[in-house]
Amino acid sequence: MSKPRPPVTPAVRTLRNHDIRFDDHLYDYEEKGGTSHSAKSLGVDEHLVIKTLIMENEHHEPLIVLMHGDRQVSTKELARMLGVKSIQPCAPEVANRHSGYLVGGTSPLGTRHPMPVYIEASILELPRIYLNGGKRGYLVSLDPQDLARVLKPTPVHVAIEG
Repeated sequence: MSKPRPPVTPAVRTLRNHDIRFDDHLYDYEEKGGTSHSAKSLGVDEHLVIKTLIMENEHHEPLIVLMHGDRQVSTKELARMLGVKSIQPCAPEVANRHSGYLVGGTSPLGTRHPMPVYIEASILELPRIYLNGGKRGYLVSLDPQDLARVLKPTPVHVAIEG
């Protein structure tokens, strides 16, 4: 039996268009398994698996937050930093509409609509990260500096123990 081929998603096309070196990592997707499941499936530390969270402010303006898999986002701290009243996760169907991806397969690359991107600053210090490649059960690994070059995210300090 042949090995399944990695998908070609808008995220993969974005990486290729920017000549970013990355590796494909397919695994069996598990509903509500999150980064814990993907990290175990790939045999990597969950701290290196970066989740892509689609959130919105009180005016329903969307934004992306990139966070370590083993941490949560302090939405109060993020709202304070951004000078807005509140930040909350988007409902799954709203997140899907903004990103063009299904929740569980959301990549910050190649989104349907451009959104501001915020990244937990310590992610940029890692030698390699694992990020959703735009499909459930598919991660790509790459240098976080390459990701920063493409996305031009704003570094923030909003992580709390997960």
